Amino acid sequence: MAVGSWQLAVGSKMLLSADLGPWTLDLGPCPPTADCQPISGLIIARTLYKLSGVTRREFVKMPAFAGMAAALERSTAQASAEISAAGKKFRISLAAWSVHKAFESGEMRMIDQSAFCRQMGIEGLELVNSFFPSPQYAYLQEFRQAARDNGVEVLLIMCDREGDMAHPQRQMRMQASKNHRKWVDIAHLLGCHSIRCNSGSGRQGDRQAIRRAAESFYPLCEYAAQAGLNVLIENHGGLSSFAEDLIQLMQAVGLPNFGTLPDFGNFPEGVDRYQGVQKMMPYAKAVSAKCYDFDPRSGEETKIDYTKMMDIVLSSGYSGWVGIEYEGSRLSEKKGVAACKRLLEKFQ
Repeated sequence: MAVGSWQLAVGSKMLLSADLGPWTLDLGPCPPTADCQPISGLIIARTLYKLSGVTRREFVKMPAFAGMAAALERSTAQASAEISAAGKKFRISLAAWSVHKAFESGEMRMIDQSAFCRQMGIEGLELVNSFFPSPQYAYLQEFRQAARDNGVEVLLIMCDREGDMAHPQRQMRMQASKNHRKWVDIAHLLGCHSIRCNSGSGRQGDRQAIRRAAESFYPLCEYAAQAGLNVLIENHGGLSSFAEDLIQLMQAVGLPNFGTLPDFGNFPEGVDRYQGVQKMMPYAKAVSAKCYDFDPRSGEETKIDYTKMMDIVLSSGYSGWVGIEYEGSRLSEKKGVAACKRLLEKFQ
């Protein structure tokens, strides 16, 4: 991409001049001899950082980078406005783990999941990396076409068993970071907005573990930014079990495509789940509505106060996808998903 004579001040250095729109930098009229293409604001951010010669902490405070982060927020706001225009406060998706028993028994193939969503009246699907029978391009295209045929959006991929992002040995944690890149590529091909990772091992308040995790997540977020994807962490064990530690990790990485995926469950015994979700919501780019069982008469979830939890979610200004994740045993997976959907619809 040619940049000609355009300039931008970063610190004392003149680099590029750009008029930032949501997610895209428009560098003005393209010279007749140049091959100009729109590029992600986050890719430009990465390039400017490398050229600026300043520290990451100094760079993210600069007006140029702040504008890029603001563009991301505007993009998110536009998506939220589209949902509100449809008359709903949020949209309902399905976490594929809700049907893991059917998958593991051979009753349902991964490619059948979008048809199941359509049958249940659910518009979005969250995948699990261990369910993929093949990472080959032909299969991914087939899967994406099946989702399109069923009118279902493929939203994200839950990524497990790819290594410890906070491993004490740098080589191991950086390898874990690289291991996730293939899922970024696959998520991009399927049209997802995010991948979900695990935070890595660490005890509550372990500042060194937070530092190690930040070191491995930063380059992963940079890589994901090139595809316009987010990297999310769910409260799912390790450092992420404690909202305070997870927020410190968010702040340590400090990139706009790094966020949280609050899960209504998954907190250790003794941790206030409502306070935990509330602390995670300012960084949330997806929400997991964990459910276990339901009162046969009222339809209310028996372990989680959904009225209280959804008030926390919605009062934060969130209006994106809320994913059903049924993990109960009394009801079948299909009936459990249906019960959770009915409950969530009360808050739309």
